[in-house]
Amino acid sequence: MESASQGLLSDTMTDVPVDNTASARTSAPEGLTDAEEEELRSELAKVEEEIGTLRQVLAAKERHCGELKRKLGLTTFDGLKQNLSKSWHDVQGSNAYKKTQETLSQAGQKTSAALSNVGSVISRKLGDMRNSTTFKSFEDRVGTIKSRVVGSRENSTDPHSPTGSGDKPPQDNAPF
Repeated sequence: MESASQGLLSDTMTDVPVDNTASARTSAPEGLTDAEEEELRSELAKVEEEIGTLRQVLAAKERHCGELKRKLGLTTFDGLKQNLSKSWHDVQGSNAYKKTQETLSQAGQKTSAALSNVGSVISRKLGDMRNSTTFKSFEDRVGTIKSRVVGSRENSTDPHSPTGSGDKPPQDNAPF
């Protein structure tokens, strides 16, 4: 875990480049006396030293944090899971999510009603078609053909046919 925290540390922290050529200049910039320049250089050196110290302290704290997490059994995955859970909760609480959810709910209700109406219309049209003279005529013709086919099987004396052995299947008088 220690190496993982150091890896994170090196990824998130970047070194601030120090321009060594600026400190090597021999003449003071315009408007600065030699004393002012020396004071600024001294202050710059102190700030750079503080930055280095702070980096060392931060690295030590990151290591200590990693050790504590390891001892507590907390993993990177747990943290990620917790972050995702919080983010999802935040998304669900947002106005955009609530408006989208409401809109989709209304669209689903309207779609359901429309499909129900379409189903009713199709059912009614199929009923109307079944009661039409064309369908009745077709139904009668299919019934006639069926009775001829079934009737010819019943009259068959072939011992290998399913009806020739004397076992007659129950007669189905339905049109189909």
